[in-house]
Amino acid sequence: QNTGNIARTCAAIGAKLHLVKPLGFEINDKYLKRAGLDYWDKLDIEEHESLEQFLQKYPIKNNVFMATTKAKHCYSDVDYAKFDEVFILFGKETKGLPEDLLINNLDSTIRIPMKHALRSLNLSNSVAIIVYEVLRQKGFESLENISSYF
Repeated sequence: QNTGNIARTCAAIGAKLHLVKPLGFEINDKYLKRAGLDYWDKLDIEEHESLEQFLQKYPIKNNVFMATTKAKHCYSDVDYAKFDEVFILFGKETKGLPEDLLINNLDSTIRIPMKHALRSLNLSNSVAIIVYEVLRQKGFESLENISSYF
């Protein structure tokens, strides 16, 4: 259901969703489809056979950030507006991204502030929080302004 919610968010903002295998679900899973509702045909989605394959195609550089509770930087401290394209990597809700990837790329890690004793936020909520900060910094370009309807 998290992936369905994330897919719906990506469709609503025009962001490409990258899914990295192995997945814990099938794309045709009824719960996934229900969470994404009727947005699946509006979604730009790319599947990758492994994290290694994704990183070969999209190597970690200045515009790639990894969301983790163990991050060096707060997500809102990054200047996303200076990048034409931004990638935010999220791991599985149960275990996050691989430790070695995070350790080797500490400057690219971002976190959402929260109380220390808690493990993490819901994955789809975390995605929404961070991607809307990226959009806010970019002036919500390409998105409709609701005030134009009144």
